[in-house]
Amino acid sequence: MSKSQGIKALSALFKPTVLPAKTTTTTGAHGPSPSPETHFIPLIHASKTLPHLHQIHAQIILHDLFTSSRVVTQLISSSCLLKSLDYALSVFRRFDLPNLFVFNALIRGLAENSRFEGSVSHFVLMLRLSVRPDRLTLPFVLKSVAGLADVELGRCLHGGVVKLGLEFDSFVRVSLVDMYVKIGELGFGLQLFDESPERNKAESILLWNVLINGCCKVGDLSKAAALFAAMPQRNAGSWNSLINGFVWNGDLNRARELFVQIPEKNVVSWTTMINGFSQNGDHEEALSMFWRMLEEGVRPNDLTVVSALLACTKIGALQAGERIHNYLSSNGFQFNRGIGTALVDMYAKCGDIKSASRVFVQTKGKDLLTWSVMIWGWAIHGCFDQALQYFEKMKSAGIKPDEVIFLAILTACSHSGNVDQGLSFFESMRLEYSIEPTMKHYAIIVDLLGRAGRLDEALSFIQSMPTNPDFVIWGALFCACRAHKNIEMAEFTAQQLLQLEPKHPGSYVFLSNVYATVGRWEDVERVRILMKTRGVEKDPGWSYIEVEGQVHSFVAGDHAHERADEVSLKLEEITASAKQEGYMPETAWVLHNIEEEEKEDALGSHSEKLALAFGLISTAPGSTVRIVKNLRVCGDCHSMMKYASKLSRREIILRDIKRFHRFKDGTCSCGDYW
Repeated sequence: MSKSQGIKALSALFKPTVLPAKTTTTTGAHGPSPSPETHFIPLIHASKTLPHLHQIHAQIILHDLFTSSRVVTQLISSSCLLKSLDYALSVFRRFDLPNLFVFNALIRGLAENSRFEGSVSHFVLMLRLSVRPDRLTLPFVLKSVAGLADVELGRCLHGGVVKLGLEFDSFVRVSLVDMYVKIGELGFGLQLFDESPERNKAESILLWNVLINGCCKVGDLSKAAALFAAMPQRNAGSWNSLINGFVWNGDLNRARELFVQIPEKNVVSWTTMINGFSQNGDHEEALSMFWRMLEEGVRPNDLTVVSALLACTKIGALQAGERIHNYLSSNGFQFNRGIGTALVDMYAKCGDIKSASRVFVQTKGKDLLTWSVMIWGWAIHGCFDQALQYFEKMKSAGIKPDEVIFLAILTACSHSGNVDQGLSFFESMRLEYSIEPTMKHYAIIVDLLGRAGRLDEALSFIQSMPTNPDFVIWGALFCACRAHKNIEMAEFTAQQLLQLEPKHPGSYVFLSNVYATVGRWEDVERVRILMKTRGVEKDPGWSYIEVEGQVHSFVAGDHAHERADEVSLKLEEITASAKQEGYMPETAWVLHNIEEEEKEDALGSHSEKLALAFGLISTAPGSTVRIVKNLRVCGDCHSMMKYASKLSRREIILRDIKRFHRFKDGTCSCGDYW
């Protein structure tokens, strides 16, 4: 359906009304007799699966009840609830006399499953058949127009609402304001609100909440706060809408102030704060808020749990994640696809890939995202065989891979050095599955070739791309040039990077590292001066480590930790012992042209080494040390971790921005191919 067709069809609103089909009951000597419909409608409502619904549908046809609009309406509604929109449409098309109730069921079902074009097109069909919409039709059509962001159609539909005389119906009025908010026409929404005679009554809370939410979405928090203050009455939704506005605009302090003032906090209030802290990077506070919620006896919903698990995932808080998992198991939570997927992701990214695999098996109703998370987990842990095995299992389960799945399987190939297989997957993605590669896919292929030292092929691949390469793609080649000490190509690649993003610190830092590696100190200094002139600052390195359920963070050169002196002494001890075993600090990773002794001091302050030392003095002998690093681990720290794992007889699991490194008995799971 085109936009012009939709607008023209609205004129049909003013044709003569066609009343909905009447239903009849058979009256016997002792009053109305139950119709056969009353037997089947409860069965339809009780259907939990599509095959079950198909069986009931077959019986309806056998009993010649498919002419009943009541039965057909319930069939369509139940199909939509089971997410089988195509089946609902099939039922609708085979019904010869669609009336208001049948259309309403279909339009609502399509809208609530985000099939907005289909919802609007069937509304148009409704008008063409002279079936007059009512107050239950229009809100779902308005929702669909909002979903399509069709301003012109929305205004035209508003005109039709007025002509129908439904503009002051509370249900329709709220939907109109909500539509204008979502299509970016807040001014019209405010105008409708001001013209609403019922707005100062207690029953109009939803209208106020919708408008407050709209003001928050466009960042007009002062207007949102003014509306909130002027409300004749507030409910939990009012508080939650305003708090959510401050959260999503980054004002967590104001959000916290409002949260404290809520007369009665509900699970949505807590979830808004937990999710807000996590989304704004304060993952420790998100987890603290989650524990407080449980202490106050509030049962989390699925979104609360997923938000808390996401916070664990971001900072590698495995113990906190395990505690949440235990709570879920003890309190009757089902491992549905939402919670199951979040748990798999948490365990995989916190370094416990075996637990991730166990939860994956237990998760009910696995979808594409669940498989994607598990395959990604195997990939970032360097487990190519398992990633490939699960890829094949997913296809056998009838789930078709998408572009994200191919990103995961290509990453597995890159980390394991399976270049030819990676190139084969890249081709099959396009030829077998008709998936066009994104920049991320191209970047992984460049990384795949670059890690293997096939730099000329990587450059040729970039030059043959159908679109202009972005910063990430040139960055992948640049990292490979540094690893393989190809200075000439590194300089060329650096120029491309600086042209694309002249203020990105990575370009300057990597180029400095390349020059430092070969002792070109004048060039190192030239790059550093250029950084200073352009106001470019290097991203600080930080590392997280969880000890006894508490997360500790370290930054490079950190002396602020309460046990900083003990950490420093332990790090000196580790370094001295490692040197006796053959460790040599790789001072080429330090940018400055300074004395070797000073370079060693600079290397010793890297955040992952500080986290390691803290972990060794704070945990039981023999226990695993788990560290999360925000940047890629440097070569010297990688070397030190190998020696430390051997000397301490501990397993050290380090997650950097690229992958996991599992150090044990002096070796790393990456096989030094990273």
